[in-house]
Amino acid sequence: MTAAGNAEQTKALILDAAMEEFSAYGIAGARVDRIARRVGCNKNLLYVYFGNKETLFTTVLERNLKKVYEEIEFTPDDLPRYATAVFDFAMAHPDLMRLMLWSSLEQGADRLEARADAHSDKIRAMAPASGGTPHAPAFRGAFLLTAIMAIATAWSAASPFGPTLDPDAPNQPEALREEVSKAVALLAGPSFGGGGADRGAGG
Repeated sequence: MTAAGNAEQTKALILDAAMEEFSAYGIAGARVDRIARRVGCNKNLLYVYFGNKETLFTTVLERNLKKVYEEIEFTPDDLPRYATAVFDFAMAHPDLMRLMLWSSLEQGADRLEARADAHSDKIRAMAPASGGTPHAPAFRGAFLLTAIMAIATAWSAASPFGPTLDPDAPNQPEALREEVSKAVALLAGPSFGGGGADRGAGG
């Protein structure tokens, strides 16, 4: 393998080890020497490749958020379907959910341009359907998207609510998934693919 190939492989190993470290301890609690030990390299190499610990954290977060953009299709005409896709992803990726929580706690406002752009695109995609009916009041796109994300991730590793208030629910994931779908269907209304409490999961 070439020197460049070795460097890329080492970077990938560092990012994998850093994911484990940051998701467990956040930025402040993470230790570069522990990451280096997992990889089997000198910790100075991490600074050579990434500059500092916060840049390494941001790189890890951006790398893993790509999975969200690639694996979860946004369906503005069927928001219950989107919500269940988010639910499935959040439950399957606890490390990433903890990483996002640490980012919110330690970095404050969302500073990832790609993530902000993705959110803006979703809100714009919902705008043409806005307006509501007497049975489905209209919500601002930003509020509706926030509410959907809150419901869909309420039982994930990043939430202080579902795992504490309803700890047995994840033992029946299909029933919980269906409840997420029904809740979003009621919230979204017919303009966004909802409109009835009898809507099944994935609908």
